Amino acid sequence: MNTEKSSTSSFHRQKGSIAWMAGHSVTANLLMLVLVVGGLIIGMQTTKEMFPASDPDVISISVSYPGASPEEVEEGIVLPIEEAIQTLDGIEEVVSNAREGSGSVSAEVAAGEDIQQLYADIKNEIDRIRTFPDEAEEPKVRIASYKRDVLDLVIYGSHDEWTLRDAAEVIRDRILQSKEITQVELVGVRDYEVTIEVDRQTLRQYGLTLSQVAARVRNAAVDLPGGGVKTSGGEILVRVTEKRDWASEFESIPIITNSDGSRVYLGDIATVIDGFEESDRYARYGRFVEGAGGETTIDIQNALKIDVFRVGDQTPGKVSAAVEEALEELNETLPATIHAEIMNNKADMFQDRANLLMRNAGYGLVLVLCVLGLFLEARLAFWVMLGIPISFLGAFWIMPLFGASINMISMFAFLITLGIVVDDAIVVGENIYSWHQKGLPFHEAAIAGTKEVAMPVTFSVLTNIVAFMPLMFVPGMMGKFFVAIPIVVISVFAISLIESLYILPAHLSHQKDIHPSGIGGRLHAFQQRFSRWFTGMVNNKYGPFIGRLLNARYLVVAVGIAVLLITLGYVQSGRIRVIQIERPDSDYAYASARLPIGSPIADTEVVALRMAKAAQKTVAENGGLKQAEGVFVNMGNGGSHNFDMRVYLTAPEIRPVDTASFTSKWRQALGPVAGVDTLNFQADRGGPGGGRKGLTLQLSHRDVDTLDAASLALADRLRLFSQIKDIDDGVQPGKQQFDFTVKPAAQALGLDARSIALQIRHSFYGAEALRQLRGRNEVKTMVRLPVEERASIYDIENLVLMTPQGGEIPILDAVEVKRGRAFTGIERNNGRRVIEVSAETEDSGDVGPIMTDLSATVMPQLMQEFPGLTWKFEGRQADMAESMSSLIMGLLMALFCIFALLAIPFNNYYQPLVIMCCIPFGLVGAVFGHIIMGYNLSLMSLFGIVALSGVVVNDSLVLIDFANRRQREEGKSPSEAVQLAGVARFRAIILTTLTTFGGLAPMILETSRQARFMIPMAISLGFGILFATIVVLILVPCFYVILEDIMDLFRSEPRKHLADDSAHITEL
Repeated sequence: MNTEKSSTSSFHRQKGSIAWMAGHSVTANLLMLVLVVGGLIIGMQTTKEMFPASDPDVISISVSYPGASPEEVEEGIVLPIEEAIQTLDGIEEVVSNAREGSGSVSAEVAAGEDIQQLYADIKNEIDRIRTFPDEAEEPKVRIASYKRDVLDLVIYGSHDEWTLRDAAEVIRDRILQSKEITQVELVGVRDYEVTIEVDRQTLRQYGLTLSQVAARVRNAAVDLPGGGVKTSGGEILVRVTEKRDWASEFESIPIITNSDGSRVYLGDIATVIDGFEESDRYARYGRFVEGAGGETTIDIQNALKIDVFRVGDQTPGKVSAAVEEALEELNETLPATIHAEIMNNKADMFQDRANLLMRNAGYGLVLVLCVLGLFLEARLAFWVMLGIPISFLGAFWIMPLFGASINMISMFAFLITLGIVVDDAIVVGENIYSWHQKGLPFHEAAIAGTKEVAMPVTFSVLTNIVAFMPLMFVPGMMGKFFVAIPIVVISVFAISLIESLYILPAHLSHQKDIHPSGIGGRLHAFQQRFSRWFTGMVNNKYGPFIGRLLNARYLVVAVGIAVLLITLGYVQSGRIRVIQIERPDSDYAYASARLPIGSPIADTEVVALRMAKAAQKTVAENGGLKQAEGVFVNMGNGGSHNFDMRVYLTAPEIRPVDTASFTSKWRQALGPVAGVDTLNFQADRGGPGGGRKGLTLQLSHRDVDTLDAASLALADRLRLFSQIKDIDDGVQPGKQQFDFTVKPAAQALGLDARSIALQIRHSFYGAEALRQLRGRNEVKTMVRLPVEERASIYDIENLVLMTPQGGEIPILDAVEVKRGRAFTGIERNNGRRVIEVSAETEDSGDVGPIMTDLSATVMPQLMQEFPGLTWKFEGRQADMAESMSSLIMGLLMALFCIFALLAIPFNNYYQPLVIMCCIPFGLVGAVFGHIIMGYNLSLMSLFGIVALSGVVVNDSLVLIDFANRRQREEGKSPSEAVQLAGVARFRAIILTTLTTFGGLAPMILETSRQARFMIPMAISLGFGILFATIVVLILVPCFYVILEDIMDLFRSEPRKHLADDSAHITEL
């Protein structure tokens, strides 16, 4: 022992950053305080949100063209925009949509392009367009952004639309007074409008047209500054103030002045109405109530909704608190019959899920501490575990640099690092502990132990970082959604490396040998007994066992490879499903329906009421008020033939049935509905990747009729798949359309196409007289015929046109009429018309086999039937394919980088292969973990498997480094060296495995439906590291010796053969 102490006395004189820091504990403590206190401050200022709010890289151009058909919008709006921007660099894809009354074009920005510069270029090109129709409104060009919704504020009662709207605006204005809220949006409401109705007889009596009436109103209702006059007494401002806001104010506008000076006022010839735009949009709220007999009924009343959003650094908690405070104040002034209830509160969801993650983190921390305390002295276990909060808080110094926020994903990332982050501290601390057990004082042991493993620890952390880096480059919205995971993990690993090499040794170097008494003494004695037992077990059991396996190393490797191949075959066979993501449990169930275009709102309301009653029946059969609170119905959104509804569910821990099961039962309760083109039910709307159908194919063809036929044919083929439901063929007959062409007789009277079109437009759509602000609201003033004079085909055919000379001509004498149907909407992709055919699967996400059949059989047949047809997958499965491709490429790059990082310290090309051989075997553990826990393989599972590639090499790296030291410093043979290394590193390997799995175990075993989409990554890491441990302790030594066998074939002087070492192996 004295010799060993003498040989290590030089540690006092060793130089270097590790030795210096070990001798300057004040510096180490100050560094720790900077990381901890600074991290706390930065963490409190970091944005908090439910899920990462990442904006799409899209620039959108929208133009309103009131009253225009989709074809007119395509020709007058969409095509000029596409032509203007098609030559701009930096655009990946152009998606256009022409619908009745408006058109939009979205330009997806290519990766790496400056979105602000491209926005400026597009804006300049749009401003140059001079061919937009006169009736089109100003184009709106903007960079698309994600609306960060916080809550739904449902306002309902037995009042008319005007009263509810007034109450909603009072509530909205009060909410916006809070500094915590800057963005709200009214839903289920119509815009205010002043309508001036003049019947045909009156127009003919006074020789007026609707456009003339609109012009008189426009010229009379003016609020216009006239400048200023500078006088000797000061400047006087001049202003004409004839602004008119309400119907009664418009009635006094003079329309005609007779020769005798008498006047005809607007109120004499027209009915002026304060009301809302002509639209079928409205909302209802059905509150579930419990009857006297305990039955659940539904009370449906008029309603609207205020969506409250957060902007910038606003947090869901503060926004929600501000709304609650405003409602408490307003409850004293609002009528008792008007109710306002907060639904879908993201602040509550955030807190619930944060509590869930924190609870699991707490359990994991306790498990990690117990494992550390069992294998190491209590003091050492404490200092090792202290690296967790230091690394976590220190990570907040780095996270803001990448724009990361505190959300469900980033908190989960902290959770998955809980056990991994102490791996390097365990290696360092355990090695210091081993040197101290050999007789070195703590100070010298801290320097010696840290320096001995500094190289492998540094490179193991670097391999972890490299392994997580591919997750930073997953494309699309899913990549942006989950990018917080690698950001957090890499930040934590970087700080943990500093902590384990500099802070931990400084703390351990000042420890003293103590002999605790009392309960501490008993725990210490127990730990020492366990340590001696464990050491004896390793020496007496594992040492001889690995020796025997090394003698049969080729058989052992063959068995391992067989297990790997069987696992890969199991996955390939489809016995375990591969889906995009395990869907989180949304706090509301969503459904929508579409009737044939042009269906009256009364028909649509019948279907909506039936669907609401089905929801009531489902709620009543599944817990009543414990299951759901109410249903919000949004009618006429997108036309009288559309509606959608949300069933607001209770908190996850209260409701007896999860959202997916409830939605399925709701659909069954509804049953088949005649006269409905499409039904859509969704249980995952609002979560990551939610709101999109499981299967979507985009078809394109130059001929519109051929495209429609192909879409219908594809929908028919999809119906042959028993597991497919809710098929939408994308084809829907549009509204009836009358196309007019001007006759020579009309031209002879001075009428041209434009004048005729304007008279027709003004008669049925209306002539816009004014557009002005009334309070916060923009209000249009429209002049049109009364409703009863534009309600039938008869009214069209009996329209009388005015000639420039003041004469009249029936419309059928002025124009030729051709009847047809308009498009419901026109979608275009990169300049070609497209149709999307979409569907859902019975078991959400299970589209792999269907996609294979479609690609191999169905679509090739369709392409033969319809020459020129092109197609591609869209939606979730397209995102999945894109993500998979990126992950595979990223994994290959990561493996190469890991190989390079391993080759540098080993200074050869072959030993890194030994370490990397354990990476594929991590997949075995991940797959079996999913089978055991009953989960599908998902994108999150693949994230875990990619990340596992770095984690599993850590123990192998230290093991091989120790084996090389034994060969180099002690002259051991490869078999002796790797066996000695296995025995020496057994405790550290088991310890890192148990802490990693222990940190993840609470999340793996979590039963909450809210955590379900995150659990697969924890399963991949947890079970993968468990199986990888077996690989490290058994297969890696065998690979090591086999590789040396192979290298002996190329050496001039082969090393001593394993058979010659068998005696030594048995003795070790």
